[in-house]
Amino acid sequence: MKQPREFRISLMLNESEQRMLDRFCKKYGVSNRSRLIRETLMKTILKKMEDDQPTLFD
Repeated sequence: MKQPREFRISLMLNESEQRMLDRFCKKYGVSNRSRLIRETLMKTILKKMEDDQPTLFD
């Protein structure tokens, strides 16, 4: 079951970051920027958490 999104996060970009995001979205046909940013953020966080997990065989 999907959970409704209740929490808002705002971020600000400078001009070059905005142009880069615009170019990326145009090149790859991204129509939902919120989804792109949310999924990219969550993937980065999950990867970092996974990398930080202790392993049995290092």
